Amino acid sequence: MPVGRRSPGAHLCAKARKGGGALLVVASNRLPVSVKRRGAGFDLVPTPGGLAVGLESLRLEGKLRWVGWPGNVAPAIRGAVSARLKEALGCDPVFLPQRLVRLYYNGFCNRTLWPLFHGLPSIARFNEAEWRAYAEANALFAEHLNHVAGPDDSFWIQDFQLLLVPKLLRELRPEAKIGFFLHIPFPAYETLRVLPWHKELLEGLSGADLVGFHTYDFAQAYLSCLRRLLGVDNNLGEVVLPGRSFQVDVFPMGIDFARFAAATQKADVQREVAKLRAGAPGKRITMSLSRLDYTKGIPQLLDALELFLTDHPEWRGRFHHLLVTVPSRENVGEYRQLKREIDERVGRLNGRYGTVGWTPVRYIFRYLPFEQLVSLYACADVALIVPRRDGMNLIAKEYLASRADGQGVLILSELAGAARELTQALIVNPNSREEIARALHTALEMPAAEKAKRAMPMREQLSAHDVASWAGRFLVRLDKAAERSRRLAARRLTAAASRDLVGAFGAARESLLLLDYDGTLVPFAPDPAAPAPDGPLLELLASLASRPGARVVILSGRDRTTLSRWFGELPVTLVAEHGVWVREAHARAWERVVRSDTAWKGPLNEVLSLFVDRIPGSFVEEKECSLVWHWRGADPHIGADAARELIEALTSLTANTEVVVLPGNKVVEVKTAAAGKGPFFLERFGEREWPFLLAIGDDLTDETLFRALPPTAHSLRVGHAASAARYNIEDTSAVRELLGRMAAVATQSPEVSAPPA
Repeated sequence: MPVGRRSPGAHLCAKARKGGGALLVVASNRLPVSVKRRGAGFDLVPTPGGLAVGLESLRLEGKLRWVGWPGNVAPAIRGAVSARLKEALGCDPVFLPQRLVRLYYNGFCNRTLWPLFHGLPSIARFNEAEWRAYAEANALFAEHLNHVAGPDDSFWIQDFQLLLVPKLLRELRPEAKIGFFLHIPFPAYETLRVLPWHKELLEGLSGADLVGFHTYDFAQAYLSCLRRLLGVDNNLGEVVLPGRSFQVDVFPMGIDFARFAAATQKADVQREVAKLRAGAPGKRITMSLSRLDYTKGIPQLLDALELFLTDHPEWRGRFHHLLVTVPSRENVGEYRQLKREIDERVGRLNGRYGTVGWTPVRYIFRYLPFEQLVSLYACADVALIVPRRDGMNLIAKEYLASRADGQGVLILSELAGAARELTQALIVNPNSREEIARALHTALEMPAAEKAKRAMPMREQLSAHDVASWAGRFLVRLDKAAERSRRLAARRLTAAASRDLVGAFGAARESLLLLDYDGTLVPFAPDPAAPAPDGPLLELLASLASRPGARVVILSGRDRTTLSRWFGELPVTLVAEHGVWVREAHARAWERVVRSDTAWKGPLNEVLSLFVDRIPGSFVEEKECSLVWHWRGADPHIGADAARELIEALTSLTANTEVVVLPGNKVVEVKTAAAGKGPFFLERFGEREWPFLLAIGDDLTDETLFRALPPTAHSLRVGHAASAARYNIEDTSAVRELLGRMAAVATQSPEVSAPPA
């Protein structure tokens, strides 16, 4: 592995992993070195890659361990290879059987995930045996990671070959710190759902503490798939699961800017530049460089060059285009066919426009060593980087870094992730040969001052946000995401805390229980009329309310008619519409607690009705002092997007009024500001000191109550979300189980009841 200089971002890596003996264990399909057989022995050859450069500072400090496949290694030398990799480079090889490599890597990775994630589902193939091999290989990686890592080590899983590893590793190490980064695009919902195993992939990533992408487009595509395919939503990129959470964020990958910028000053590079220019005397040089792949847009680029020469005959004989294609996956039929197509197009173009003294396209089909690569960048007046789809495309960044004079013009595909950062480039649609041809003409005619004006800000951006900075930012964010997940897990109502709560209730002479209904005592249902209380729940509430000194309050957003029908025979206090109406235990009449003008309902009802018309499966519920738009029956993705739009519209319309907008669980409620569970508690019960006070709720409407409670109160938020409540409790079943244990002590005398041992 090459030893790189410390870049401007290297300190972030050190900051992320400072102190202690813990290591960062990186897992990728391939190690950053390849094993090359040499007679009876072998050599270790560095594999080019930005990730290895970005983590170089950690390797030099002895804080990095790398797990990956070293390529096909004969069984006879695996022991020696493994020992040397560990001793010299801190690498742990995962030796995969050739059968597994063929099905897992050549099959599912390259023939299924690669085209699908690049938005080409028509090319993808779906094979059950290859999927099983993918799952098997991911399990081998997870088991190997668990075996080689220490108890305090962190993990960083890389790319689409290992999408299942985060969950598998989480099952083996529930407390581990796990990050994942995807280096290619993430597909849209409509594309991912054609994959028969899409849920398994989404669930696999959910095992990480932090899932990183190059761009916001990819992150939003992933979050959209979580919502629409798994029914899991997020709040500002935080996804809350039972017992833990994980974060989704964006980290555009950088390059080793200093290395490319400095390389152009080396004598051997300058000699290569002179050779290239001598081969095209007096001519402008344009270039394109990519791996042989159907996502790179090479045939489309050649079409654009042909159109350019047709439309601009004045440039014939005045420029050379260097088309460099790096061999890749030549054993795959689609790639062999692509190679033949490129060969034919280059031959046709050169045959049509070339002369005895001039060849438009010089075609190079091989890997270029670093010095030749930099010399190509340094001498090219224009770089055409026009992939049909790309996660980032570091070649565009390397080209700019190598043009210290600021005189290189970058033509960049808008479908490459780099286009989100390199906005001063000439951005084109890779599927339009006309756009590419026009951009090439613009680039060749561009004045020197404008070239510098465009290039210099991009070079400054790349220098400030290099690959070490990228790695450091990810690792710092991983620490924060894991800590947030740990805090959420620590808020769970443990068995010990549950015993203490039940014991405190049993010992108290007076108690107040404030219980929400929907989502707390019963699960949500698509039909709001469906979740009527069952017999066991009614018996449970009656038992709690029968305890001497106990007061049970059903504090719900439902209307008074429904609450009377369901709970009217119980000795409990009923509170309707979040505190607008109250009916005391054993009473028949309802008392209106909040009085306010409801003239606002008419105009806002019209707005809500528009959303009902637009969103199938949604409807409006009207209450005394509120309007509620329900979207539980709508498509999760469409409903969530519409809810955000509705909240924004209603918030604008109700500014400076006595009306508030509250997002809930698949609902948006507009209500009188004076109505709320917190204000109701303070008005009705806040002046008394209760020996035992318990409040349980599940959504934002309950947060005002939690915040209004005294510090000694027991408060529980159903589900796993950030809350003002003291604890989170799993679900409605856990709530019922807890209340059942409390009911069991309700028949005991307060004088003799005591906390259980």
